[in-house]
Amino acid sequence: MMHTTLLIMAAGMGSRFGGNKQIARMGPHGEILLEYSIHDAVAAGFDKVVFVIKRSMEADFRRLVGDRIAGKVQVCYAFQEFDSLPGGFVPPEGRVKPYGTVHAVLAAKDVIREPFAVLNADDFYGREAFFLMAENLRALQGRNNAAAMVAYRLCNTVSENGHVTRGLCEVDGDGCLLSVTETYRIRPFPDGTIRDVNFREEGDVLAPQALASMNFWGLTPWFFTVAERDLTAFLADGSGDPMKKEYVLPTAIDRLMRTDGLRVRVTPTAGSWFGVTYQEDRPVVEAALRRLHAEGVYPDAL
Repeated sequence: MMHTTLLIMAAGMGSRFGGNKQIARMGPHGEILLEYSIHDAVAAGFDKVVFVIKRSMEADFRRLVGDRIAGKVQVCYAFQEFDSLPGGFVPPEGRVKPYGTVHAVLAAKDVIREPFAVLNADDFYGREAFFLMAENLRALQGRNNAAAMVAYRLCNTVSENGHVTRGLCEVDGDGCLLSVTETYRIRPFPDGTIRDVNFREEGDVLAPQALASMNFWGLTPWFFTVAERDLTAFLADGSGDPMKKEYVLPTAIDRLMRTDGLRVRVTPTAGSWFGVTYQEDRPVVEAALRRLHAEGVYPDAL
C-alpha cells in the first residue's frame, strides 16, 4: 500500500502578520486555517501529516490540531531549530530567524520515507489542489530526480493589503517546469494591473495569468539528500546578510533542475489562494471561509 504524506511548514514567525498566525482561529466555528488543508488532504487520500514547527509551539499544536486529527490520519512532528542545521553549522550570535523553507523540509527527513507534499500552514489552497497533488504523488512513487508542483494563476494569489512573494514559473510545452523565479514585492495596482515593485516604485507589470508557485510541491525522499548538500553549501557561503539570509524551496528547485536534472511536473489549478500575510487580510479570509461553509463546500464544523 502506498502512503501519501502532507508536510505542513508552520515554524515561521509570522512577523508581518504580527503574531502566531499559524494557530489563529479564522473559521466560523473557530477553525485554524491549516485545518482546511488537512481536511482537504484527507479527502484526497493523504494518510499522514507531518507538522514542522518550533519546539516552543508543540504543546499548542498537539492540543489545537494534532490530537484532534490523530484518529483520522497519522500525525508526526519535526522541529525546525538551529540544532537541525546540516554540517554542524552555528548561526551568528543574535540570529533568531529560521533559515528558510529548505531547512523546514529537511527537519522532517527522519520521519518521511514516501512521496510527500509540502505546503505552508498559513495559506488556503482549495480542495482541487489536493486531489491534483495526490495524483502527482502516485506518479512519483519510486522515482528520483522527479518532483511536482500545483501552480496558481498569479491573479488568484495577491493581497490587496500589501506586497507578497511568489515564485513565478516558466513551463515548457510538456508541462514541465523550466524555471521558477522568487519575486519578492508583488502587489495589485488601482488600475487593475499586478506589478513587481521590488526595483522601482511604479513597478513592472506582470501577466495576471502567469503561473505562480505557492510552495505546494510534491517531492520524494531523494530531495533530502540533495537539499542537505545544497543547504550546507549555502550556509558556508559568506555572501548575503548573515542575520536574514534564507534558502527557499523555489530557489532550491530551480538549482536542482540545472545541477541534478530534476524534472518538475506542473499542474495548474484555477482555484483561488488566500492567506493572512497581513492583519488586514484576516477579515477577508474569515468572510471567504464563512461563504465556503454556507455554500456547503465544507461541513458545518470540520
